[in-house]
Amino acid sequence: MSEQRFIIEMGMGNDMYGQDYTKAAARAIEDAIRHSTIPMFEALDIPHTRMRVQVTIGVQDPDQVDCAALTQRLPRGTATVTAVFGGLNSVNPDTGNTIVIAQAAVEAFMEKQA
Repeated sequence: MSEQRFIIEMGMGNDMYGQDYTKAAARAIEDAIRHSTIPMFEALDIPHTRMRVQVTIGVQDPDQVDCAALTQRLPRGTATVTAVFGGLNSVNPDTGNTIVIAQAAVEAFMEKQA
């Protein structure tokens, strides 16, 4: 059976001082999922495990993101996290400190409902 996307949320997160790409990504995911609730699972008595969650994280250094750790933090559905090139690094010219800014797209899919 084919799937249908029924939600997409976007979020932004950063790590101001540690240059931790996973921390910035986690904050972006949290920002995205704080903007949504999905009451249909309770209303229709559908287990949330039937939902596939696909998260795409954009950062300047995707290899620095621990996608497995981020996947474990997602509260609902069967999730995958993928890091791609994107986001932004902002360097303070006075201190050399780099702020890591991550963008997240959180998408949810389910089998088409009759």
